[in-house]
Amino acid sequence: MITFKEAYAKVLEHTVDYGTEQVSLKDAVGRVLAVDVKADRDFPPFNRATKDGIALSFSAIKSGQDSFKIEAVIPAGNPTIELKETTSCVEIMTGAVVPNSTDVVVMYEDISIENGIAKLQKVPTQGQNIHLKGSDEVKGAVVLHKNILITAAEIGVLSAVGSAEVLVKKLPKITTIATGNELVEVTEVPLPHQIRKSNINSLCAALLEEQIVAKSLHLKDSKETIKEALEAALQNNDVLLLSGGVSKGKFDFLPVVLEELGVEKVFHKVLQRPGKPFWFGVHKKTNTIIFSFPGNPASTFANYHIYFKDWLTKSLELPVTTNLVVLNENVENKGTLTLFLRAKITFENGKLIANRIKENGSGDLTSLANCDGFIKVAPNQNTYLKGDTIPFIKTRRVL
Repeated sequence: MITFKEAYAKVLEHTVDYGTEQVSLKDAVGRVLAVDVKADRDFPPFNRATKDGIALSFSAIKSGQDSFKIEAVIPAGNPTIELKETTSCVEIMTGAVVPNSTDVVVMYEDISIENGIAKLQKVPTQGQNIHLKGSDEVKGAVVLHKNILITAAEIGVLSAVGSAEVLVKKLPKITTIATGNELVEVTEVPLPHQIRKSNINSLCAALLEEQIVAKSLHLKDSKETIKEALEAALQNNDVLLLSGGVSKGKFDFLPVVLEELGVEKVFHKVLQRPGKPFWFGVHKKTNTIIFSFPGNPASTFANYHIYFKDWLTKSLELPVTTNLVVLNENVENKGTLTLFLRAKITFENGKLIANRIKENGSGDLTSLANCDGFIKVAPNQNTYLKGDTIPFIKTRRVL
């Protein structure tokens, strides 16, 4: 049995680059950009009015002029026009191209208009209310760097540079697998000795947050059935996420079956709670990564967020970060296991505060819906006092 630190390091040693693929702009949200994106033109591409008002030449103002004949109106989206007389002005709308013969825009609030004459109510400054061509980015400049997560903000930039198709990191093909005769469909009414499937549904839902649509399998506790299904799954997936069948029970066939199928065990059993029987390995022939989590709900849920999410993050070349929160009570760990304790997060005085919630062991499913994640308590006489910071693995978005 290895320590949590050793197990975590070994998992991250087995990250995989799955290459790239082109996706449509609308499907790029939540994906990882695989290439630098450059501006295809200056940003903005012209001197742009930032207010509704009039555009005029500052030289006329310097000469003492404060009234200007309006020659025309320039709406956004129209080609610009030039002043016929430097002593005149044009009305201009926000977003419109500022005439080259003008260098100041005065908003309507600072002028009065009567009989086609605009009169200044206050003296403007040269260049005001004009967003200069190329002042944001010049043509050819890198506007988005590769290996970033694409959010709504990046979609705006990609749209502006004409990226209807986006090169992104390819995501692994994944199947979630549950084992156990006790499991029945969600739509069924379980008998007293049965339970509805929950772990693989939780895993599939969690993967959707990573933009991965996973398949799912339920395998009965039959060694032959499990072996046949896993052999096919190894051929058709980059990653297998299994729940159940890795402990010491007489029907926990997975370790033996995986060995018979040529899967190399990296480790089995970790000094941690929940999830001590966690099994991790690689099928080198197909380059399939296998995360085999214990079947208790908290074990599967915690190990997915502790190990798999960071493995995926690193595989996609995103930064793996450590979240810290402030304890709202003393926490002690005198044992040899790294503990992952359920906690609810509140935001107080600019700090994320971890409040432990009541839980009833690894089989307590409902407490997972009441927590925001797990605080990580190191083993061997570690004592954390109220007010100390502690590592936190989030399982949902927190403040």
